[in-house]
Parts: sequence; structure tokens; C-alpha cells
Amino acid sequence: MRRALGFMWEYFPIRTPIGEIYLVGQSGILQKIYLPGQQPQLMDSHWEKAPEAFKEAARQITEYLSGKRREFTLPIEVRASPFQQSVYEEVAKIPYGDTLSYQEVANRLGNPKAVRAVGAANGKNPLPIVIPCHRVLGSSNQLVGYSGGLELKRYLLEFESKQLNLF
Repeated sequence: MRRALGFMWEYFPIRTPIGEIYLVGQSGILQKIYLPGQQPQLMDSHWEKAPEAFKEAARQITEYLSGKRREFTLPIEVRASPFQQSVYEEVAKIPYGDTLSYQEVANRLGNPKAVRAVGAANGKNPLPIVIPCHRVLGSSNQLVGYSGGLELKRYLLEFESKQLNLF
């Protein structure tokens, strides 16, 4: 949808076991996930609540957080630099319940000196959980940096580990 002054943002808040998550995008394409405590700013006349637009995204995220889903199949759009895009593509390959370090991601991108740039890109990930940046750790498996906070990062990693152990 377009408004005279620009784009219309569609959003839908969903209640989850980790708190309220906001799904945001345009024309039903998911472009941003706000984790608990990150309510979108600027919710003005350019924002429209659109539960139908994000019904499938809400279902898949709810399934993930209840242990019934490990991968996402959603229409997404990530507006990012080519380097950030490459980081997100690599991070999206990290299997459920597994982790990589920022260094390992940089190595897989063929740029071992880009550790800090990988960390910066991860910190700007617009689709946490769907692009599982919580699976990226610091050196020596340290929990560092997560837009939802380290407590949520720890929770998600422990949750995935427990789900794997159930099978």
C-alpha cells in the first residue's frame, strides 16, 4: 500500500512465550522483526495493523517457539549492503541447535579479517530468529551481542538444544 507521503508499513504484534514480537513489512513481505522490549518507533499514520498480512509469519514463529519448527519458509526482504546480505545468507545456513563463532562466519565468507564487520552486520540483522543470529557466538563460545539481549540469546540457544535432545 502507498500513501501520498510515502510507504505504508504493515505490522502485527504476536504474543509468544518470550514476550510480544512485532512483525513489520510491506505488502505482506516480512522486513523487520522487533523482539520483546523493542516496540517499533514512529507508529503513526503510516502504520497499519495487518494481521492477515503476517498470519503465516506469526504461525511459523509461534511454531518455532513451541518446538514444532526448525526452519522458516517465509517471503522476506532484507534491505542491507551486499556484505551484510552475504553475512545473513551464511548465518541462515547455521543448523538448528548449532552455533558458529563470528570468526567462523568470516572464514566461510572467505574474509577471515572481517570478524568485526560480521559482528556489526549481525547486530543490524532485521529479522532475528528467522535469520538466526542468536546462533553466532564470540571467541571461546562467549555469548556476546544480541539485539534482544544476552538473556534472550541464551534462552534461544538452550531452547534449541533441549528440543534436539527430545528426539
